[in-house]
Amino acid sequence: MKHISIITACYNEEENIAEVYTRVKDVFANLPEYQYEHVFIDNASEDRTVEILRAIAQSDTNIKVIINARNFGHIRSPFHGMMQCTGDAVISIVADLQDPPEMIVDFIRKWEEGYKIVIGVKEQSYEAQWMFKLREAYYRLLHNLSEVEIFKGFTGFGLYDKKIIDFMHEFDDPYPFFRGLIAEIGFKAAKIPYTQPARPRGISKNNFYTLYDIGILGIINNSKVPLRIATFLGFLLSFVSFMTAIVYTVVKLFNWDSMPLGIAPLIIGGAFMFGMVLFFLGIIGEYIGAIYTQVLKRPRVFEAERINFKDIAK
Repeated sequence: MKHISIITACYNEEENIAEVYTRVKDVFANLPEYQYEHVFIDNASEDRTVEILRAIAQSDTNIKVIINARNFGHIRSPFHGMMQCTGDAVISIVADLQDPPEMIVDFIRKWEEGYKIVIGVKEQSYEAQWMFKLREAYYRLLHNLSEVEIFKGFTGFGLYDKKIIDFMHEFDDPYPFFRGLIAEIGFKAAKIPYTQPARPRGISKNNFYTLYDIGILGIINNSKVPLRIATFLGFLLSFVSFMTAIVYTVVKLFNWDSMPLGIAPLIIGGAFMFGMVLFFLGIIGEYIGAIYTQVLKRPRVFEAERINFKDIAK
């Protein structure tokens, strides 16, 4: 029998975690030809999430639980959990139920057709429309900037063959952008469109910082375009400033008495140039920060406990 791994990362999801477990279990009850494991990796939740997971794992040996020593964030923890899966294919499902578990059947069907990667592509969403449009604009920007094809509407929800997971083990990246890694590997992906449901209970654990973090990580990990823009714009602004200075000087020489020097153009021009310098210093700083993270090579997470695992941590 083929073995399917489901990976669910969670943090303070006491209201949803039991339903995620139940709905995945119900799907595999109708797929008797497959064995499965459901791996939950908890990012040191502060509510009853761990307590609920312990109780579920005690009654169902298909459930495996990794409890992190602390909150290692929304990028490192899910990827580490995926690397601990042992199935012939791995399916990623979020804990807030915005990835419909019932699509597991569609993913497996496409996988059996020979696809190594099967992804869910979000075409519509019941989340706030302004947020959906903002995400859509980001996907479009990332797709256009990236050196490899980043799938539009793809959040990580999908199925990945064991061969793809083995390739991911070769990426020595302590802070990986998962969607970029999938694109970098380069296998043809089957795309299954879906409408993202609304979160049934609780509130999103994402905030402006976490959204910015994943957004800027996607750009700097997959594109040098911002650095090139900084170079070209710097050259262009220097040229414009030089020509403006020449024109201003010539006009002033011919109209010495009637044309005052004027402080306003100096203030406006200086403020604009100073703002541009700070902006592009920030862009360069993001790249330097990514290099610094790579150089440190810290482990992605430290585990406090494993439940129902027989192997050692990878």
